Amino acid sequence: MEFILGYLIIFCARIVDVSISVVRTILMVRGKKFQAAALGVLETFIYITILTKIMGQLDNVGNLIAYALGFGTGQMVGIFLEQKMAIGHVTAQIITKADEDELLEILRKEGFGVTVIQGYGREGIKNILNIALQRTMLPKLNEILNEFDKGAFVTIMDTKNIQGGYLKRMKRK
Repeated sequence: MEFILGYLIIFCARIVDVSISVVRTILMVRGKKFQAAALGVLETFIYITILTKIMGQLDNVGNLIAYALGFGTGQMVGIFLEQKMAIGHVTAQIITKADEDELLEILRKEGFGVTVIQGYGREGIKNILNIALQRTMLPKLNEILNEFDKGAFVTIMDTKNIQGGYLKRMKRK
């Protein structure tokens, strides 16, 4: 029973440690240096604590398996957490076959700042709608687009920094 508890502790600690690592890395990429540094301290503490336990018992295959499984699971949990946190901004480019003016009106009515650029493609001149938004607003944008034109061509790109312009703030419930 003691072995199983030890394996479980290693597995769970590794999940927490690696999940923190994933979120910390994404925060670093997005320029959130103080939050990333704070998570780095916690991550290192957990990592060293578990590594100390493992290094003292390298002949225990169960510890090694729990450690490795915790790492893999931690990657998945970290990515899931980061997606739920929806930190940062994205830029969406939309090309629709439907009436761009109608979509533009809907988006602006919903509070999205939209810039229109003319583009030329295979089917001639089309308007490209550019929207910079908080990642937390992406589900709302997708909902509008699915109702308006499921066949719209949409690209979503991570945006590191935004200055000026108009960004809709998500209302707290």
